[in-house]
Formats: sequence, structure tokens, C-alpha cells
Amino acid sequence: MLDRKMGVQKQIALVAHDNCKKDMIAWVKKNKDVLASHFLYGTGTTGAMIAKETGLPVRTFLSGPLGGDQQISSRIIENDINFLVFFWDPLEAQPHDPDVKALLRIAVLYDIPVANNQASADFLFSSPLMNEEYDRYIIDYSERIKRNINL
Repeated sequence: MLDRKMGVQKQIALVAHDNCKKDMIAWVKKNKDVLASHFLYGTGTTGAMIAKETGLPVRTFLSGPLGGDQQISSRIIENDINFLVFFWDPLEAQPHDPDVKALLRIAVLYDIPVANNQASADFLFSSPLMNEEYDRYIIDYSERIKRNINL
């Protein structure tokens, strides 16, 4: 297992599909004081909208369909992002669904907290762990893969 410490100041990616952007902005406004003490990242359109509407600094990547989801995935792997709030639209297929699935897969592989709707985000952000360091334990899947190949 790989041990990765998550500091008190979290590195949070904020992502929202088009039909969920208004919900994301409303949630960020409601949690602005808490979010202000963390580093914020976002896919292009979502991040820009959040920064404009809230005044919070947000480092933006490309728009999701243009590779932003993949950029965030790579930052999770590199330990530059350690928290994901992703309001995704469960009722509409996205042209970049494979990228979305890959982002969620990477978040699980690298053991970061993920909120996919307002309720899960509220629960995660009200956790006492938001104000503490946290040791993430990343399973060494290469050992599992080797075992499966040798079966």
C-alpha cells in the first residue's frame, strides 16, 4: 500500500455537467467560507463560472469534453488533487462519458473523497476530517493484477 497524506488544506476539484452547473454554483456559494481555506481546481467552464460568481480563486483546466476530466485525473495520480466534487447529470449521456468514467475510476483507485451530489458533498464537508490531516491508503493493485494473471 502507498501512504499519501492529505493535509488540512485540501486540493479540491469542482466539476459539473451543464445541467448541474447552477446547482454547483449555489452549493459553492453556500460553502464559500469553508472552500476559501482550500485550493480549488475546476474544469474550464465550471471553474470559470465558480470564480466569476463567488470571487474564489479557481485554477481551471480545459473543458471536460476537451480533456479537462483527464487533466484532473492526471493531477489526482500526481497527488496534486485529493478531493473531488463532481455534480454529474445522471439523466443525460455526455459525449465524453468514457472520460467521466475514467475520472471516477482514478478517484477510487487513488482513494480520494468523492461527492457526486449536494447531499454527499454536504456530508463530506461537515465531517471533522475536513479540518485534519488524513492518511490515504492506496492499494497496490499491481500485486492483485499479478495474482489474477497467475490464476
